[in-house]
Amino acid sequence: MTEKLFTKNFTLLIFGQLTSLFGNFILKLALSMYVLEATGSAAIFAGILSAATIPTILLSPLGGILADRADRRNIMVALDALTGVSVLCAALFLSKSNAIVIISILLIILSILGAFETPTVQACIPTMLQDSNIMKGNAVVNQVASLSYFIAPMLGGILYTALGLKPVMYASVICFFITALFECFIKLDYRRTQTKGSILQIIKQDFLSSMRYIAKEQASIGKMLLLTAFSRFFVMGITIVGLPFLIRTVLGFDAKYYGAAESALAVATILGSIIAGVLTEKLKIHNLPVLLAFLGFFIIPTGIIFLLPVSVTIKYIVTIISFCGMQAVISIFSIFAVSLIQQKTPNHLIGKVMAYTSAVALCIQPIGQIVYGFLFDCFSGTVHFIFVPSGIIVCIVGLSAIKLFKNIEQEP
Repeated sequence: MTEKLFTKNFTLLIFGQLTSLFGNFILKLALSMYVLEATGSAAIFAGILSAATIPTILLSPLGGILADRADRRNIMVALDALTGVSVLCAALFLSKSNAIVIISILLIILSILGAFETPTVQACIPTMLQDSNIMKGNAVVNQVASLSYFIAPMLGGILYTALGLKPVMYASVICFFITALFECFIKLDYRRTQTKGSILQIIKQDFLSSMRYIAKEQASIGKMLLLTAFSRFFVMGITIVGLPFLIRTVLGFDAKYYGAAESALAVATILGSIIAGVLTEKLKIHNLPVLLAFLGFFIIPTGIIFLLPVSVTIKYIVTIISFCGMQAVISIFSIFAVSLIQQKTPNHLIGKVMAYTSAVALCIQPIGQIVYGFLFDCFSGTVHFIFVPSGIIVCIVGLSAIKLFKNIEQEP
């Protein structure tokens, strides 16, 4: 008998993720709009956001260790409650004279809490679900995140325009407290790990054991992390930097067209995660390199269309189709890759391994943005020199990974 996907625990987790992500998205949007209005500088907010990601990158391994040693349900409840309290305190103390300082401190606190929450949530999924349901569960989580990203900015923008920053902050506080309430009813098996030595010795021991597992005992996981990072390097760099550059600068369209493109990408991500859930039983591990090759295949048309003597409208349409294809493919690949890592990692290491996955993704994103920002500045009039080689490289790397995934498929 097949175990059902939406068990009580998983349903509570999904509802919690929905309210938490919604609160996060409306909060980040309102904060960004406030800083931009107060300073008139996108660079200032970009600098604040960049600085706020550093604690997440540095503390993610500690978050993974905590997720493997403590009661994961209690961690999630505590973190979401602390997030709500932090935003509430920031809203109460916020004023025009200290707004930038308060917002900066709040973003750093949220970054620290996120370093502990992300690996904990990802570690919960394989303990709640079994076998193919793990992949379906990750697909549902991805759909919830995409749906929140699609809806929350619109509602957040309306709330901010009508009511201002503080009411939006209070609304996000309610979201975080509701999330904590949902998580209180989750029931997970927990056995306290017997440990000897100081906290620093325990951290060192856990860190070394998890690194040894990735590097030696399950080297395929380390290779998959690198491959996932490689794919995100191209996708995040091309999407975050390239899409607005192409639409606003190269094609000369206004913000409405860029907004429509962002909405299309959100829909493509949702469709990708739905497809991943449907293909759970059909897509085999050795087919994953083909997905990477398709990723490269979708990058190439964006370069080719800018070589052809066609109207800017045609170029815009082809660009959106190509970017949506990229987004759907990377969504499918990421869900399968993360699920595969979760299935191959024992429960006492899953938190740490998922923390490394998150840290690698966070590290690679700004690198991709910097590299592609430089490339688009250098080749602003000849963007085909960026897209066509990038697509070819991704195709080659994807196909060269066939042997790796065949070996993973044959592993017990």
